[in-house]
Amino acid sequence: MSTDNEVRLNKFIAMCGVCSRRDADKLIDDGKITVNGAVATQGIKVTNNDIVMYDGKQIKPMEEKVVLAYNKPVGVVCTEKDDHAERTIIEDLNVDMRVTYAGRLDKDSEGLMILTNDGDLIQAMMRGANGHEKEYVVEVDHKITDRFLREMEKGVYLPELEQTTRPCKLTKITDTCFKIVLTQGLNRQIRRMCDAFGYNVVKLKRIRIMNVELQGLNYSEHRVLEGEELRTLYQNAGLDI
Repeated sequence: MSTDNEVRLNKFIAMCGVCSRRDADKLIDDGKITVNGAVATQGIKVTNNDIVMYDGKQIKPMEEKVVLAYNKPVGVVCTEKDDHAERTIIEDLNVDMRVTYAGRLDKDSEGLMILTNDGDLIQAMMRGANGHEKEYVVEVDHKITDRFLREMEKGVYLPELEQTTRPCKLTKITDTCFKIVLTQGLNRQIRRMCDAFGYNVVKLKRIRIMNVELQGLNYSEHRVLEGEELRTLYQNAGLDI
């Protein structure tokens, strides 16, 4: 994707596959973006004729959209750079292109992530109001009760976040394992919800994001989304490919 017309800087950064627009705003606020040699400020507009630099390198919008499904192992950290992380997602993914993720998983969680160089897709997928489904398999440390399932589905007040979770769908798999389908992505949401009822999460695995499923990917493996799967993803996100 290229643009000869003026666009807001945060959108331009997202179009380059660096990060979402929200995270781009933080990069700008932190003084990590320069435009034509000057430290950028919020609200400015740029075109392809401007020299936009991040981390000492010029960034440009991607000409071809790429969307990847990736199976994140436990221990991999969802960040581009972290001197204290044993392994970051970009290191583990190991692809020769700049992509970023739509919706993170914490270090202790595993499973499906979607990464892309299309900032508009990231923006659409991360917009909470859109209510996109994400499905997880969760194992907890003791026996699940009917009350637990019922109350979790209704929504749980999380005092740390001062929010009540949206109603969701739970399906019991075994005495200590269940599936859960969420339509929002609060920080450590499932772990916090379980903790509210005295359960500790032993294992948390994301198996679906919208119409995209993990589909047997081994840890650290990825596949390129294409065909009907890719078209449906864009359609569900309200975008054209």
